Amino acid sequence: MVEVVGLDELMKEHNFFDGFGKEALELMAGCARNETFRAGEYIFKSNSDATHFYIVRHGNVSVELPVPGRGRITLQTVGEHETLGWSWLLPPFRWWADAKAISLVRAISLDAVCLREKMEDDHELGYRLMQRFVPVLAERLHATTVQLLDLYGLPGRA
Repeated sequence: MVEVVGLDELMKEHNFFDGFGKEALELMAGCARNETFRAGEYIFKSNSDATHFYIVRHGNVSVELPVPGRGRITLQTVGEHETLGWSWLLPPFRWWADAKAISLVRAISLDAVCLREKMEDDHELGYRLMQRFVPVLAERLHATTVQLLDLYGLPGRA
């Protein structure tokens, strides 16, 4: 017999949601769905609407940026137990990079409009989610900076 597990239970297993109570998890699970992406499939493309964020449950995702004259560069690889996407939080709610599945990816996606409405209605939930996303933003900024330094080099480096 197959055991059916609710999305709130799957979310509870992810460290991003540590400390969220049952009520908050159920509230957020109302915005969630399971998704699968095949290797090579784009999860999102730069400059498109940022409609979701993702909790990667299985597989790896390449966060890429097209660089004129240099092709595509990988800024970061996001794997199991990590979050993918933060552009849904900030206007104009557009992706700034591409995300491509490197392998089969299973993820929970959370609808951005639904979640922003819940955050507006429940400021405690909104505050706690923002506390979780600020470190993600800082990590992604750092990873991007490191990649750009590697790509363009430091002044005086041969």
